[in-house]
Amino acid sequence: MQSTICRVIPQPRAVIVSSLIKYSTGRRHLTQKMEEPSISEGAGETVIIEGKAKVIFPNANQVFYNPVQEFNRDLTCAVITEFARMQLLQKGIDIVVPDERKEQKVVVNLSDTGEEESKSNVENNDKPAARQEAHVGVPCTDGLRVLEGLAASGLRSVRFAREVPGLQSVIANDFSASAVELIKRNIQFNGVGDLVTASFSDARELMCSKKDSRNRFDVIDLDPYGSPSMFIDAAVQSVSEGGLLCVTCTDMAVMAGNSGETCYSKYGAMSLKARFCHEMALRILLHSLDLRANCYQRYIVPLLCISADFYIRVFVRVFTGQAKVKMSASKQALVYNCVGCGTYHLQRMGRAISHGNNMKYSPGTGPPVGMSCEFCSQRHQVGGPLWAESLHDTEFVQKIISAVDRNPKRFKTSERILGMLSMAIEELSDVPLYYTLDNLSSVVRCSTPSLLQFRSALLHAGYRVSLSHACKSAIKTDAPPALIWDIMRCWEKQNPAKREKLSATCPAFHILSKEPRLIYTAQ
Repeated sequence: MQSTICRVIPQPRAVIVSSLIKYSTGRRHLTQKMEEPSISEGAGETVIIEGKAKVIFPNANQVFYNPVQEFNRDLTCAVITEFARMQLLQKGIDIVVPDERKEQKVVVNLSDTGEEESKSNVENNDKPAARQEAHVGVPCTDGLRVLEGLAASGLRSVRFAREVPGLQSVIANDFSASAVELIKRNIQFNGVGDLVTASFSDARELMCSKKDSRNRFDVIDLDPYGSPSMFIDAAVQSVSEGGLLCVTCTDMAVMAGNSGETCYSKYGAMSLKARFCHEMALRILLHSLDLRANCYQRYIVPLLCISADFYIRVFVRVFTGQAKVKMSASKQALVYNCVGCGTYHLQRMGRAISHGNNMKYSPGTGPPVGMSCEFCSQRHQVGGPLWAESLHDTEFVQKIISAVDRNPKRFKTSERILGMLSMAIEELSDVPLYYTLDNLSSVVRCSTPSLLQFRSALLHAGYRVSLSHACKSAIKTDAPPALIWDIMRCWEKQNPAKREKLSATCPAFHILSKEPRLIYTAQ
């Protein structure tokens, strides 16, 4: 029976406009020419083309395929490619990505004699020794060992094999017999049997069987339907020293505060239903990863953490070191969030103070708030603990941006990848969480200032400010909450609220009852 080609459903993408990112919908579907399959598809099946992979899916939805996750898979291929480039470069191996433009290196001649001496120097120098290269689809002896713990159809593993150079092996594992049979068919269908191996096993048992330091995986990818919490403990043990752990969470209702007690049972942290919930979800997941790793004298270093669509995705490296593990408490924090005005304060769980070559560790001090909010007199909710350090490694993310920019046709979602990552590296790395302009204006019952106006006010006051990839109306700043509400009081004077309708118990009444201590004029 003739196969059908299933087109990917359009999804949102991010586009850079000046220093801001505006979101638009729709994108082109690029049809790729693939080799004819060596086996035929059966009745009631669909062939889906994504990236360089051509994968068979049952029409009966026995194995789930989500086209919106194509951005996730594209980004994962880009991250693993740069991770492979970084790791293999230390072993004297260069990876070769098809159609990728080479970085141009400018050589400046500073000699007195000019061009002639430059030429003679080149002639006298020995030719550089030929370096080993790693190509796509060819097993590399010193390459990365990759595990996709929850492979379903094997689409992601097949894409790794056909798009990421520098791999030694890929294991596509699932605990469903029918899924494993489909994985085997797709491996044969794409001709990647030299790289990809299908595995039928509980992902936790498979990872624990490889936790010996000589057999660990260099890359572990966990993309479950829901929470990855049950796999984290095994994952942090079985990833190699400095290895890459890629984790997706799709249980955003739990992580965004709709069920804080469930979040605590899965991740060891209480989520809050607040405007910053998407970034808080990222930080709760990082806290859980670091906490589990600490049990085995290991710790995490985030490379890239994003919130997109209906899920969050983190890429972290895992290292071993008792001294570094002692620093972990100082990287976690509780958050006190006012239920009235949304003002938040962070309380570090621990402190690490340097005394020459020695470090002194002690519990954190606090709390940073009183019994009620100083601005609106409402109560606080306590959330966390959460990761309070940077979400991204700026240098690594910049390398991904450069690689995607040199090969924009490699992924269908290249434009969105560039937009999302460009926004991510502009975020203030030392400022956890954010405020949203719509919530600030809603609290004081007035119109909403523009991002440009609010950012200008903060910058003129001498503070740093950035946007956030997790929310289009977010403001991240190191300015104290008192200054933020002062700016809103100034804005309200120019755009008056109906104060006669404010009750004595609402947050706006308390906030606007005080005069601003600064003078700000909207431009």
